[in-house]
Amino acid sequence: MNHHLLPVAETYELYNSSADGLSTDESELRLQQYGENKLEERKKVSAALILLRQLKQVMILILIAAAVISIITGDIKDAIVIMAIVVLNAVIGFVQDYRAEKAMEALKKLSASFAAVRRAGYIHQLPAASLVPGDVVLLEAGTIVPADIRLTQVHSLRIEEAMLTGESGAVEKRTDAINLPNLPLGDRLNMAYKSTIVSYGRGEGIVVATGMNTEIGRIAQLLREKEQLTPLQKRLDDFGKKLSIIVIAICIVLFTAGWKQGANAITMLLTSISVAVAAIPEALPAVITIALASGAKRMIRQNALIRKLMAVETLGAVTYICSDKTGTITQNQMKVTDLWLSPSSTGLHDLSSKELLLLAMAMNHDVVKDENDLLIGDATEIALASYASSNFDHPVYSHGKRTHELPFDAERKRMTTIYPFNNKWLIVTKGAVESILEICHPRLDDPVAEKAIQFAQEGKRVLAYAIGILNTLPNVIAIDTIECRLRCIGLVAMMDAPREGVKQAIMDCYTAGITPVMITGDHPVTAKTIAMETGIMRKESDRLMTGAELDALTDDAYADIIGDVKVYARVSPEQKLRIIRILQQKNELVAMTGDGVNDAPALNSANIGIAMGITGTDVSKESAHMILLDDNFTSIIHAVREGRRIFDNIKKFIKYVMACNGGELWTICLAPLAGLPIPLLPVQILWINLVTDGLPGLALTAEPAEENVLNRPPRKQGEGFFAGGLGIHILWVGFLMGLVCFGIQACALFFGNDNWQTIIFTVLSISQMGHAMAIRSDTKSLFSQGVFGNRQLFVAVLFTLVLQVASIYVPFMQEILGTRPLSFSELIFCLIMSGIVFWAVEAEKYFKRNRMKKGCA
Repeated sequence: MNHHLLPVAETYELYNSSADGLSTDESELRLQQYGENKLEERKKVSAALILLRQLKQVMILILIAAAVISIITGDIKDAIVIMAIVVLNAVIGFVQDYRAEKAMEALKKLSASFAAVRRAGYIHQLPAASLVPGDVVLLEAGTIVPADIRLTQVHSLRIEEAMLTGESGAVEKRTDAINLPNLPLGDRLNMAYKSTIVSYGRGEGIVVATGMNTEIGRIAQLLREKEQLTPLQKRLDDFGKKLSIIVIAICIVLFTAGWKQGANAITMLLTSISVAVAAIPEALPAVITIALASGAKRMIRQNALIRKLMAVETLGAVTYICSDKTGTITQNQMKVTDLWLSPSSTGLHDLSSKELLLLAMAMNHDVVKDENDLLIGDATEIALASYASSNFDHPVYSHGKRTHELPFDAERKRMTTIYPFNNKWLIVTKGAVESILEICHPRLDDPVAEKAIQFAQEGKRVLAYAIGILNTLPNVIAIDTIECRLRCIGLVAMMDAPREGVKQAIMDCYTAGITPVMITGDHPVTAKTIAMETGIMRKESDRLMTGAELDALTDDAYADIIGDVKVYARVSPEQKLRIIRILQQKNELVAMTGDGVNDAPALNSANIGIAMGITGTDVSKESAHMILLDDNFTSIIHAVREGRRIFDNIKKFIKYVMACNGGELWTICLAPLAGLPIPLLPVQILWINLVTDGLPGLALTAEPAEENVLNRPPRKQGEGFFAGGLGIHILWVGFLMGLVCFGIQACALFFGNDNWQTIIFTVLSISQMGHAMAIRSDTKSLFSQGVFGNRQLFVAVLFTLVLQVASIYVPFMQEILGTRPLSFSELIFCLIMSGIVFWAVEAEKYFKRNRMKKGCA
């Protein structure tokens, strides 16, 4: 309900209450009716059910099947390794499912524990959970608002609402009805909302909403919505489904072909099972997990803490970064940007006009220092006092002592302080421009007002200063005796300035094909100013849209123009969600940054939510996938670079392992189709699978980022693992491997070489090592990269080659694997034939480089 529309008297009448509050009996009845003033907890899911959810993924089911197959073949060790991988993935998923629960717990911590409540005319300190609609609550500086309240009395009351509305600076409150039905929360000046903080003054009001019916309760409800799957999760699921179909079909064809040619059915069954184990890249989930974890560790060095491992890769694919303004793009700290001296300002004694204005700023405030010399008080006054102390050092300032004060109030919108000054009295008044002009003589409405309007159009907050000199003070220090016939000495403009480096970070976003968008609860003029200054709005077609304008559009109409809107102002949590969802419906991958409670639902629903580590609330951190430890927007770009590198390396692993597995399949399948015997024993298939998929594949994930990683557009959302020629590469390289081995088998059998099986076994294994070295880059030659460019891969390949040599020369391994020692000439022959795949891939890259050069010419 829009309680801001109602006058105070009607609000009391609506809730059958009064200024004395409810009776004890009535409050108890309402507590039973409305429930406690708490955020509801979600129904908890049992640990067993959460674990079962982790096991529903297609790839995990295939791995479990592979483990069963390994047990059937007698390979217990392989089965143990596969099941260990299954357990690892299940544990990771299990832990991550508690993230939303923690967000709810953090929300509850924000709530006030006690509140000052007037019941039956008496004030009580009661648990905030016992508040009910109709209760009268008293507020004072430093307290947390315990419920949603329609204010009935205010005395210079200001409330910090940035965490809920995105408004930078405390909001000055009033009590009169506001007859505008669709006002955003930040403009409902007669309302106080649960979990916001009173920064100045005091007030009281009637409770109009408690628990889940409050604005923060609505946010908690939005947090319950299901998260989006990451692109990597979608690709793995799709990959697993397709692979399972292919593997089953190949095993059936292989078994049938061998059986029809007279091979022993049991032998063919074992061979088919071994092929299935070899074809399934059971190391893939483990390799991806390790790659993401190592990437997450590197991101910490760049001040980006990953809370959800899969989000590491998601960063590399984002197409939109929807960023909150306050505390994210800006510093969430008001700073003085401009001083303007009034034509009537002529200085005072030995002070120049500027020094006089600085003196007024240094004296007229309520800021104090704590034990650590840090300024405490209202954010605006801290900005004024800090600027003055940094730019003004004069004896009159250090000796000036306030003797009288007329405090700020919402009606007259100004504050006056009085000081002894050269045997006279100095009057210093600051406030809203129109309020200061009312008490000045001579009136300078035109030049002062024009300059104030110019500052306001630049998105800056403006305060005016006036002074007066009295020989003696009047008997009564009052507004009408002090605040009259003063002289306007100037204006001070302030704003929440952009963070250092954010402008370059936004330029980097555009270079990387990412569109930055500002989404804020702040004023449209302020938002546009920051957007222009930082480069978010850089074209004439770029638009700003308010929350009210957004509500007036249908989803279809909004979707047509969403690409032009770069700034959203005065938006609610629901509207942030709508923006993200429409972008996602247009196949955009959306990252959302933020630091407030109001950002939490959007952080939760975005493809990747990014919270601020310093200024961020616990709720935003628990709802996010990633936390910026330094609150620096530029850290996002470093994270994007790392995300793209990780995905590139995961694709390299898939390219490597699938091409090699394809080579094994072709090697085994071509022979029986041509009437030749099965070229490898089941144990040899498993050995190749073990030594080649492990260390070399893992080492590929350590490959450094390619030079153009941030100069290319994000990959398309629907793009699978095999896009961009990867699938074709896997097919032709796998076929080439199999064809080489088939040719060797045919020739060896023709010439009667009894070592033909060991030769094929060796060529197939070493060919895969050459392939691993060749695919470090899609286009650059290994020799331009340097053989030692990836030291981990070089060591892994060398170690695998040693194991392979041991498998054919160490006696006990010969017995296990069924190999025979090769002569020197046979070993050299194996090395030469294994190099065919390496040089073929290098040739492929050569032609790619030529095509790229022609495309750029």
